[in-house]
Amino acid sequence: MLAYTYVESGKFELQEKPIPELQDACDAIVRVTISSICTSDLHIKHGSVPRAIPGVTVGHEMVGVVEEVGSGVISVKPGDRVTVNVETFCGECFFCKHGYVNNCTAPNGGWALGCRIDGGQAEYVRVPNADQGLNRIPDAVSDERALFVGDVLATGFWATRISEISESDTVLIIGAGPTGICTLLCVMLKRPRRIIVCEKSPERIQFIREHYPDVLVTEPESCRDCVLKNSIHGGADVVLEVAGSEDTFHLAWNCARPNAIVTIVALYNHPQLLPLPDMYGKNLTFKTGGVDGCDCAEILNLIEEGKIDTTPLITHRFPLNKIEEAYHLFENKQDGVIKVAISK
Repeated sequence: MLAYTYVESGKFELQEKPIPELQDACDAIVRVTISSICTSDLHIKHGSVPRAIPGVTVGHEMVGVVEEVGSGVISVKPGDRVTVNVETFCGECFFCKHGYVNNCTAPNGGWALGCRIDGGQAEYVRVPNADQGLNRIPDAVSDERALFVGDVLATGFWATRISEISESDTVLIIGAGPTGICTLLCVMLKRPRRIIVCEKSPERIQFIREHYPDVLVTEPESCRDCVLKNSIHGGADVVLEVAGSEDTFHLAWNCARPNAIVTIVALYNHPQLLPLPDMYGKNLTFKTGGVDGCDCAEILNLIEEGKIDTTPLITHRFPLNKIEEAYHLFENKQDGVIKVAISK
């Protein structure tokens, strides 16, 4: 089968690999119908994910059809259309039982697919702990509508949940890339008083204005003034930082009101300085870390009910044998790309 492979830092390559086989009673083999490219894949390519193993098939954002299951799998069966969770988790350890599935202590717990074990930018993928990692797609939901459930949409949902948003809040989202837009969709479900999105790309600013006209959009240079003008208590009640640069990290806490929640969704390439002397007295609560992707069933229900629609994010489509072109487009942010769908 064709599989897009991490060869070494700075190099991915489309290779021929054997179709994966069951290795454990809790495994499932999924025939991938559509996958996508995530910014985290680029972090692997650029050497920013030390735990990524050379030779691994990349990709952790996918949907497909179950082909085979181990004897211990009970939640799905061959023929089921499924979303695949970005995280592998056992459901039994201390962290899983508390909903912290990103920190699962199983051997492949946390983000393993496309990083430490073969992922889904391929024709087939082996999914460990399939009862936790796969969710059946409702018949009325297309593969494309479900494509982002297991990763980027789960991230936005998780970030919104831990941010404790209320209807009286002014919420600032920094970054309108794919994760920022998915975060926006989930924040909108909370119906806060005001949502402000900060973005510097003209194409993405236009995307937000076209699809979400009730959302205020500002550029980084005018962000703080915009937040002060449109908030009640001297800053945003909740800030979600989804962009991932030194400037946006500084902007996030600087635009927050005293006693606000600042949720760091972004994955940074470099350490960030926490300037505690400058922050002293703001009494901010920071929430950081990787997504706990344990809400996929609820997200699928929301999609089926028409409350979340991520299909406008798919701006480009490529077959697997042209995935190099897709990566070039996505990495260089060409042609107004938001997300790419890779079909098999």
